[in-house]
Amino acid sequence: MPEDVEAATERLKERIYATITMISVVVGLSASDEVDAAGAAASVATAALGVWLAAVVADQQAHHTVAGRLATGRELRRLLHVSSPLLLAAVGPLILVGVAAIGAMPLTTALLTSAVVDIAALFGWGCLGGLRMGGGLPTALIAGVVDAAIGTAVATVKALAGH
Repeated sequence: MPEDVEAATERLKERIYATITMISVVVGLSASDEVDAAGAAASVATAALGVWLAAVVADQQAHHTVAGRLATGRELRRLLHVSSPLLLAAVGPLILVGVAAIGAMPLTTALLTSAVVDIAALFGWGCLGGLRMGGGLPTALIAGVVDAAIGTAVATVKALAGH
């Protein structure tokens, strides 16, 4: 697989993982009566930053274990490029929390809207993947529904757990 395709593949994988994580975070926050917009923004940003830092550390440790040295230069730039979608997953929720902070919608609505948007994004990525598999529209829709079902399951479990 050419390096640019491989990097794009890894970036999308990271974005999907981060999106599922963010669904869990925002649904959990929406169930709290004690969180305000500032707290929600801090939680979303901290979750994204924590997941990103964990990925960077894990990638560096793996690189060091396999190559006998830390990634530097081009390897480090690629590692940071591939992991950056982990930070991007926080953008949508932070925008919606900002909208809630200015009073345009309740915070719970902003957080749940963020979860719905993320589930829709999972559906879209699944559909795109299904189309690229060559199976046509039926395959695309099945892949999209499977991805959205995973996001919905995460949101449902988090909501049923009450946190």
